[in-house]
Amino acid sequence: MPAKQKTLQDLFLVGLKDIYHAERALLRSLRKMAKAAESDQLRQAFETHRTETEGQVERLERVFEMVGKRPQGKTCEAMQGILAEGEEVMDDFAESEALDAGLLAAAQAVEHYEIARYGTLRSWAAQLGMNDAVTLFEETLQEEKKTDQLLTELAEAALNQKAA
Repeated sequence: MPAKQKTLQDLFLVGLKDIYHAERALLRSLRKMAKAAESDQLRQAFETHRTETEGQVERLERVFEMVGKRPQGKTCEAMQGILAEGEEVMDDFAESEALDAGLLAAAQAVEHYEIARYGTLRSWAAQLGMNDAVTLFEETLQEEKKTDQLLTELAEAALNQKAA
């Protein structure tokens, strides 16, 4: 007997579980990164993004509700790898001039992953006619892009120069 054919709806649910796990893991990591940051501006950026991430998790929980599923994560190997690299930076560059630039680079890797995921989920939700989910993903996507831009500005204004 052939296996059930997988659909875009199935793929959407896998992606939703993946980003849910990723965001929850990021919440734990942002606290550590904020503590490790030497720059007050970078620390504030991490703390602000942590608050935003809490709201993003709540939005994801609303999307789970829309599809009639309980919020549940699926291990996000990509995010685990990116966060492990951030941990490595905190260990290897502690008390160095390059710490904040390394933390910032790790944070941008997170943002770029999230931008890719949310853009995909938004497109899939649109294809599936889930207009309320599209709105929620778009709101999160704009926050992620704004955070990425802020991190770029911090890097270019001071943190990369300090590391040099």
